[in-house]
Amino acid sequence: MPPVITLGAVAYDAKVVPIWDGFQAWLATRGLAFDYILYTSYERQVAAHLRGDLDVAWNSPLAWLQAVRLGAKRGVPVSTIAMRDTDRDLTSVVLVKADGPKALGEIRRIGVGAADSPQATLIPLLELAEAGVHPEVLRHDVLVGKHGDHVGGERKAVEALLAGTVEAACIIDGNRLAFAREGLLSPGATRVLHQTGAYDHCNMTVVGPVTDELRRFAELLLAMSYDDPVVRPLLDLEGLKQWVPGRTSGYALLERAIDRFGTIDGWLASHG
Repeated sequence: MPPVITLGAVAYDAKVVPIWDGFQAWLATRGLAFDYILYTSYERQVAAHLRGDLDVAWNSPLAWLQAVRLGAKRGVPVSTIAMRDTDRDLTSVVLVKADGPKALGEIRRIGVGAADSPQATLIPLLELAEAGVHPEVLRHDVLVGKHGDHVGGERKAVEALLAGTVEAACIIDGNRLAFAREGLLSPGATRVLHQTGAYDHCNMTVVGPVTDELRRFAELLLAMSYDDPVVRPLLDLEGLKQWVPGRTSGYALLERAIDRFGTIDGWLASHG
């Protein structure tokens, strides 16, 4: 029997199961034996990957850096083989009410997402800190361990802004449209005070050598077509139109953030 490629993914939403069931069936028609394991947190997934339980992991950007740094401690190479087209060049925004602060330095209290959210906490707070701005932070720790994949923390930050509990809220830019569609953000009620630099998001992470089977897995991902009626609904659920090669150049902002705030220092120390 051919070797089975085992992928790790985090169960941040019920849609995760039909997504990977669908990809598993599609890959089988291309002759690739594939299975997946779901984890409750990225920390458990990264630890399992470094133990050798997985061949590849669908990692958040923070989990990517956890894997890279834990791999470096153990002398194991870590690389990425694929990511979504929608994982590249993202930005976060600091929202204020239409009549709110005119400058970052005027913000006294700011709402953010979960403590481990790159997009709604770590990156925007890094840019404020580097600008010399240190407001009181109201965190919304929804599903810590999911690294902000669950947008509940961002939604609560916006709700706090609208209620006047905070003067600003940090969210990934794409959620401005999502929250407007669901009626949370009314036209003209808020404005963007600050937009962060660009960063990359999730990627397919490999620990150790990239085997022939993993190269084949990556080739098949990159060959998926949005025009394929079988694949299209799966890509829609996963939020992409095309898989693209993985790259590592888009994590500099997050690296600076975790260095500044010590985000993963304790976790790394306990996984020496």
